[in-house]
Amino acid sequence: MEYDIADIGLADKGDLRIEWASRRMPVLAAIRERFEKEQPLAGYRIGACMHVTSETATLMHALVAGGAEVAICASNPLSTQDDVAASLVRAGIPTYAVRGESADDFYRHINAVLDTHPHLVFDDGADMTTVLHRERIDQDVVGGMEETTTGVIRLKAMADEDVLRYPVVAVNDSDTKHLFDNRHGTGQSSLDGILRASNILFAGRRVVVAGFGDCGWGIATRAKGMGADVIVTEIDPIRAVAAAMEGHRVMSGEEAAEVGDLFITATGNIHVFRAEHFAKMKDGSIIANAGHFDVELDLVALDEMSVSRRVLRDNLEEFVMPDGRRILVVADGRLVNLGAAEGHPADVMDMSFADQALAAEWIIQNKDNLRPQVYTLPKELDHEVARLKLAAMGGTLESLTAEQSEYLDSWQHGT
Repeated sequence: MEYDIADIGLADKGDLRIEWASRRMPVLAAIRERFEKEQPLAGYRIGACMHVTSETATLMHALVAGGAEVAICASNPLSTQDDVAASLVRAGIPTYAVRGESADDFYRHINAVLDTHPHLVFDDGADMTTVLHRERIDQDVVGGMEETTTGVIRLKAMADEDVLRYPVVAVNDSDTKHLFDNRHGTGQSSLDGILRASNILFAGRRVVVAGFGDCGWGIATRAKGMGADVIVTEIDPIRAVAAAMEGHRVMSGEEAAEVGDLFITATGNIHVFRAEHFAKMKDGSIIANAGHFDVELDLVALDEMSVSRRVLRDNLEEFVMPDGRRILVVADGRLVNLGAAEGHPADVMDMSFADQALAAEWIIQNKDNLRPQVYTLPKELDHEVARLKLAAMGGTLESLTAEQSEYLDSWQHGT
């Protein structure tokens, strides 16, 4: 079996990390148990480009239990947990991921997974999908799954240009993904990464959150809960009003640059904070990125503006401006929750990865009727994941009475 990881000797530690995560993923465990009996993925090869973490490993094991052959590479050079990669290799899953790998190795690893000729692609940011559409256009794929907002944006652009070659389920658009993973997962884990890197106090600090989608909502809510004065920047007037009604101040980026202490991007767009903002930031300002790609902070401009730079702590680098101001960057501007911490808690990834597993099964079951377009996970599957999660949390649903059902279904009832 071919693989490329940092150290196979880390496998024992990886086993323990995966065991701890899997204990907190009961929905995926239930799906894995059914998969073992029914073998819905038998005969299919899966290529995954995802964060190689303990939670992802739990998903990979569930797919293998369902009969699939799986190979995986990292979707971010800084997100790999090397001990988890070692554990996956020892379990017989070809893994190509080394924390801190170069850009060349990153794409070499994607191509190594594609060399297994997967029928299904699990993507996190659409990097593997992009390679399939630019460089390996003759390779046949039955379907794909996409985990992130950024990746879904790419895929919808491909579909709009009529270049998407196979059906893809936008797992990110499932309610059990974006309402929980994006809000609660990103919200908590992004602040966790910033805290691990800087050990700052949030209380009393002015925190600027760029973007008020589900991820920005989660970040802003938790920062406010920790005592921060939260400022939101937005391009969407509806989301801007939503931020204001949550009690946050709403400003332009240039206005916020003058008053903020900590800046966190969560937009999925390029150069959200750039030279004109860096020129106005206060001494000691900290900037971090919670978006998928490392393009939201224009670090090339920051480097060109600075007279010196040095690493102060793990995952915290200082850039000194000509006037003596210091701007600090967390985790090289990469995805802060995985670059400087461990990513989302397994408890919330449980639903996201349950969605992924069910999406793969759904594509196989419906492959003859699907077109090359972006699909959402059917509502009945989304609701089933939620029901399983609620039951695992000890909750129960209310049921409609016959009278209530008849009332909702009828147009004849007046006021």
